Amino acid sequence: MSEQVPGTNRATQAVDDRNTTSTETTVGHWMQVTDVAAYYGDRMAISGVSMTIKPRAATAIIGPSGCGKSTFIRCLNRMHEVGLGVNRVTGSVLLDGHDIYGRSVDPVQVRRYIGMVFQRPNPFPSMSIYDNVVAGIKLTRSPSRSELDETVERCLNQAALWDEVKDKLKASGSSLSGGQQQRLCIARSLAMQPHVLLMDEPCSALDPIATFKIETLINELKRQYTIVIVTHNMQQASRVADETAFFLAGEERIGKLVEFGPTNQLFTNPTDSRTEAYITGRFG
Repeated sequence: MSEQVPGTNRATQAVDDRNTTSTETTVGHWMQVTDVAAYYGDRMAISGVSMTIKPRAATAIIGPSGCGKSTFIRCLNRMHEVGLGVNRVTGSVLLDGHDIYGRSVDPVQVRRYIGMVFQRPNPFPSMSIYDNVVAGIKLTRSPSRSELDETVERCLNQAALWDEVKDKLKASGSSLSGGQQQRLCIARSLAMQPHVLLMDEPCSALDPIATFKIETLINELKRQYTIVIVTHNMQQASRVADETAFFLAGEERIGKLVEFGPTNQLFTNPTDSRTEAYITGRFG
């Protein structure tokens, strides 16, 4: 990765500056991905991916299984460094113009501001609903009880869960339904005040009613946050995403970005015949 932010202090500030400018507050946070490739050992998994992820919008990543969608989204916050098996990433990933792979940038700080929600809900089973929401905050600093209370209520409201759990905050997070657990995980991510929220197939394990609630939530959250969502459900992409990227792997099993653009255009008038073949169900 190219070094964009030399020096520890500036690198930390690039990802850990809560004093956002008025411009950032107005327009939100954006990401620039340039020629990104990822490797499992010597095998290339994705190649040459470039895109601009717009602020305060939802970007969907679609494509058949094995095309590199999940690998790509993990490269956006260095989550691939935690047990995925990817040992090398090349190219550049910028958050608001700052290189998240800079040599002095702490990957923990990267993940603090580029949060992630996974396929299956993963609340901490030994923690209450309340403690699940504030777990990340308590690991990084020592907030007052009043701040914790405010954070829990605010984030559960943002995740459209407060009214359902406000009278049982001491109950285990794992006692909730699957859809509620996923919204709890979203609240936990929001508590860290992320600039970007990544979602890797967040509805794949949920029933249609829970899926509808998550989609409604995404449409609300993108007014404030930059969201990237991986989905196998093309109808879901059309419902929640402002822009959509179509990935495909050829015979060499290397995932590549085939087409990227406004969602309505990509689904109604794609520029690449492979995109049209996929969205019309001719393969995948």
